Amino acid sequence: MSRLILVLGDQLSPDVAALKSADKSSDIIVMAEVADEAAYVPHHPKKIAFLFAAMRHFAQTLRDDGWTVDYTQLDDAAPHASIGAALLAAAERHGTSKVVATEPGEWRLISHLNETPLEVTQKEDDRFVATRAEFEAWAEGRKELRLEWFYRDMRRKTGLLMESDKPAGDKWNFDHDNRKPASGSVDFSGPMQFTPDQITNEVLDLVEARFPENFGTLRPFWFGVTTTDARRALTHFIKGGLAKFGDYQDAMLQDEKFLWHSILSMYLNAGLLSPLEICRAAEQAWLDGNAPLNAVEGFIRQIIGWREFVRGIYFHEGPDYTSRNALGHGRALPALYWGGETKMLCLSQAIDQTRTEAYAHHIQRLMVTGNFALLAGIDPHEVHEWYLAVYADAYEWVEAPNTIGMSQFADGGVVGSKPYVSSGNYIDRMSDYCKSCAYSVKTKTGEGACPFNLLYWHFLDRHRSRFSDNPRMGNMYRTWDRMNADKRETILSEADAFLRDLESGKPV
Repeated sequence: MSRLILVLGDQLSPDVAALKSADKSSDIIVMAEVADEAAYVPHHPKKIAFLFAAMRHFAQTLRDDGWTVDYTQLDDAAPHASIGAALLAAAERHGTSKVVATEPGEWRLISHLNETPLEVTQKEDDRFVATRAEFEAWAEGRKELRLEWFYRDMRRKTGLLMESDKPAGDKWNFDHDNRKPASGSVDFSGPMQFTPDQITNEVLDLVEARFPENFGTLRPFWFGVTTTDARRALTHFIKGGLAKFGDYQDAMLQDEKFLWHSILSMYLNAGLLSPLEICRAAEQAWLDGNAPLNAVEGFIRQIIGWREFVRGIYFHEGPDYTSRNALGHGRALPALYWGGETKMLCLSQAIDQTRTEAYAHHIQRLMVTGNFALLAGIDPHEVHEWYLAVYADAYEWVEAPNTIGMSQFADGGVVGSKPYVSSGNYIDRMSDYCKSCAYSVKTKTGEGACPFNLLYWHFLDRHRSRFSDNPRMGNMYRTWDRMNADKRETILSEADAFLRDLESGKPV
């Protein structure tokens, strides 16, 4: 009996587990653009277009390779609402009840497949360096799950940047060298951009017609949509961006969307690139003398360290992870996240860029939009759904630990030992945003005071019982306590007024 081989939109790899176990002579590949996956959060139009175009191109590659592909488009006469519905329809067409799937990267979809009334076998997704079992074995018995120790094990396992049993350069981590503010001159042209072909243009027309109200600009659309495109983008970054990536990976500049970042995560997370091919290309650049060790180590750490770590956390913590709210934050996500007016230049820059490119780099996400949401006490689930919706590289397994854990501390410290909060000083140090802002980062209270300065102390004060004994936050509380009582009262009063304005919808 033939089997249905399910390939999801983020599993566009010829060696994905379900495909590796399939028989080309008898099995049928099932791929489907379905309403539920396109709309369970209001995805950025570029994200939807990227995935649909990449899926259609991958399906054609499979057909060219001799596979039978049952593909349903969202604009077909009878599209399907869900993956389960697509499988049931395909099962009826092909006279089979057996389905082989690669385990999805979201608890929601894992459960959905388990509930589908067919014989569904879910195979572990082995496109990662660490298996789920390996992560569980590593985590067992540890009081704290911290990236650094996990990352070292991944270096040892892969052999990347290793010299025998020692790390290259005698250091595991060169992060100290990777925190320079940008000088204002960017000599990298940014990510490779591609001209849409006929298939992609058909998708763009579909997305434009079906999702006209979604936050985000669809055109111009420059993403690659095939493995060939993605590999060209990788080569382009290795040659032009990697050498300075390390130094300036945390920097932010007005109207410089990409700096020296790779913009490869959407290709990696959709399956068009593999983690080890990216990391080996970066390692080779160092071996060939074309990129310094601090840049290559920092880049590789993001992939085999952080990316693998957060996936392990997502599955380790279980299906309720995205509902956690350890700090009890409940303020609604303000309209400025959806493009509403704001006088805060750092926020407007990050959000405008998100709207146009479905992309912002990790510091813009963590220390601008994420930091503000945490300081302002925004409901972490709403923050989570926003990040999941607006970024082309966002899937729940990678996005949720970054948001619920690292950005919003809603998991109570599973991912990070302290909340990532800062006043305006950090943003001023790492960017040129503050120079042109309507607020003054040097002004602590009164007219024109930077809201990050006010909200920072407000956050620390309202969560004192939780964080005052944290050894990494003691200096913050000692500074707060040294202020005179009148100054503290003024800060809290002005922060309260700002939050009231935020809640009322007044532009802030």
